Amino acid sequence: QVQLVESGGGLVQAGGSLRLSCAASGSIFSINAMGWYRQPPGKQREFVGFIMTSGGTKLANSVKGRFTITLNNAKNTVYLQMNKLKVEDSAVYYCNADLIPDGTPKEDVYWGQGTQVTVSS
Repeated sequence: QVQLVESGGGLVQAGGSLRLSCAASGSIFSINAMGWYRQPPGKQREFVGFIMTSGGTKLANSVKGRFTITLNNAKNTVYLQMNKLKVEDSAVYYCNADLIPDGTPKEDVYWGQGTQVTVSS
């Protein structure tokens, strides 16, 4: 079984910073990429960013220049450093991983349970 567990969410004032972590564990053969999505209250889930294990990254325009995504391949852990937070960044943040589990050639996407980020004005 594969598990993704996020941590680091919380309440912060506008202009502040938070760092989210997401660790993938279990029977994993290889990971292709890990990333983050978010779902603001009453809205659909939206893309935040991803990082390939080869190092390539992509961030949504709304967070470029404020958020940084990094990956520790040895720990199967992705980080989202969020700076200059805005009220509109408030959301449940979900990590995902595009990976191949042990014992199967099938690549699939796995999701974490989400962590709440609330930015107050």
